[in-house]
Amino acid sequence: MYKSIIRPILFRMNPEKAHDLVLKGLRIMRRIPGAGAVMRMLYKKKPAPQLARRVFGIDFPHPVGLAAGLDKNATCYNELSWCGFSFIEVGSFTPEAQPGNPAPRLFRLPADQALINRMGLGNEGVDKAVERIGKDRPEVLLAGSIAKNTGSESEEEIRRDYLRCFSTLYDFVDFLTVNVSCPNVEGLQRLQGAGYLPALVDPLLEMRMGCDTYKPLLIKVSPDIEKEELDGLIHYCRLSGVDGLIVGNTTRSREGLKTPAETLEKIGKGGLSGAPLFEKNLALVRYIHEKTQGGLPIIGVGGINTPQRAQRMLDAGASLIEIYTGFIYEGPAFVHKILKYLNATAEGGKKQ
Repeated sequence: MYKSIIRPILFRMNPEKAHDLVLKGLRIMRRIPGAGAVMRMLYKKKPAPQLARRVFGIDFPHPVGLAAGLDKNATCYNELSWCGFSFIEVGSFTPEAQPGNPAPRLFRLPADQALINRMGLGNEGVDKAVERIGKDRPEVLLAGSIAKNTGSESEEEIRRDYLRCFSTLYDFVDFLTVNVSCPNVEGLQRLQGAGYLPALVDPLLEMRMGCDTYKPLLIKVSPDIEKEELDGLIHYCRLSGVDGLIVGNTTRSREGLKTPAETLEKIGKGGLSGAPLFEKNLALVRYIHEKTQGGLPIIGVGGINTPQRAQRMLDAGASLIEIYTGFIYEGPAFVHKILKYLNATAEGGKKQ
């Protein structure tokens, strides 16, 4: 029903308005008696025990999560959990609310099963997010992505931004992710370099040492990162106590797209997500896994639009995976389809 009726209707709308409408619809559904139960019955199937895994000290019922950016203000993580996600990453959050980049800033590429966005980390601020999470107890494992405000440029301002988000969000989520790789915020990607990263992340790790509860800290890596820079990042993470990597973010690349060049030129700048990103991020996951001999847990994300691709990402060395654009194109049953395939593959492996 999603692909034949709902998606065609949504895809006739402005992408950002359609996104907001879906989230609003989910929140309305929660007020309707029995609606949540029906959604869970349809889409939130009990995962097979063999799909459970323990990663950076957390028990996940299965490996499939939702990437940051869809629930950027932490308004409907519980409603989204009806679709069967093992964990949901909310945000990215900045210390102060900011509007993001001017519209239009979200574009569909149906021929490529992809999106281009230049949202610019618009959000209502970390304080508003924790207020919501505090009132609406998460029914799913929750990750919180943190970033800097666009106007923060000096090293001191940037460090202060991440520290404030980290300390504010810490008690409200199960693990935190440091977004230093969004291509839509000028200068943000430079922070993932080994020359910048310690000054940013070391204070977060020091702050964590004084907390009563240990929460894993992950860094989100760009697929556009240079190999030398990536090696430096991996080295730092292994020495510092960073718990894992999210690989990767959206890309500035437009290589190999079916969408006409004139359409892409008209759209302009922005991060590409979706199917065309898969092979690039798969290779990045495989490289990091082999480089660290599996010693640094990886959440693989980017271009996972089929159950087979989910399996390939896990086979490449990802401990967990996240979906986003594939979820938009495939619909609410997508998580169940992935889990069904992963379970059948696991069962087949046992019989061999």
